[in-house]
Amino acid sequence: MNMQSKLFDIGANLTHESFNIDLNEIINEFIESNINKICITGCDINDSKKALSIAQSFPENLISTCGIHPHYADKFNDSSAEEIKKIAENNLVKAIGETGLDFNRNYSSKKNQINSFQKHIGIANELKMPLFLHQRDSHKDFLNCIEIAKPETNCVVHCFTGSKIEMTDYLNLGFYIGLTGWICDPKRGAHMEEFISDIPLEKLLIETDSPYLLPKKVKIKGRRNKPLFLSEVLNKVSEIRQEPIDILCSEIFKNSLKFFNLQE
Repeated sequence: MNMQSKLFDIGANLTHESFNIDLNEIINEFIESNINKICITGCDINDSKKALSIAQSFPENLISTCGIHPHYADKFNDSSAEEIKKIAENNLVKAIGETGLDFNRNYSSKKNQINSFQKHIGIANELKMPLFLHQRDSHKDFLNCIEIAKPETNCVVHCFTGSKIEMTDYLNLGFYIGLTGWICDPKRGAHMEEFISDIPLEKLLIETDSPYLLPKKVKIKGRRNKPLFLSEVLNKVSEIRQEPIDILCSEIFKNSLKFFNLQE
């Protein structure tokens, strides 16, 4: 990858406590390595405010999302919707979410997750902002929410780890697919190697989901992932799809700008 190439990490949890001590160093390291932009994920109201605050420290390189993750959907109420809208007034907030459904752990009730998800779609439609989506072990209900609430803006199923059928359903809806270091895991990500090439290039995005999902090849002390390792995801995507890294990098960066309505 040449030094003119730019990368865009569409999902990094830089509000995580593991970044409290060296956050500025982590961000500067990312920028100096020609990774041009990061979107910081907001997972609840306070977290979304923190994500925005971090983005404001590096406004040329950082943006954020605001929303309530399905894990915290039990906290969602009418005032939450108004708080999300208020945070989203800032021009560095570029997407609504993280929202969706997670029936793997059910930290919040299924009913509350479904309500929160549908309300987030309504907020995104009202504000004409993209949706940053999470789906785990809930595909049928996830699609049902989509059918009922009808998103009218760009949508990405971030950290996609599902089946070819699930991916096809999302692509048929016009959604983007976000790939992480999961595909670098020879065990957990092996099934995805069979169909990643089926993602139209114009719908492909990449992310680290830092500090989670450290790519397997990266040998460091501890397990903390960081945006610097986004290149490992890009390299693996290039290997699987058998597409030149420079072309892939350029097109994915364009996709990221388009998704977040940041066209230069």
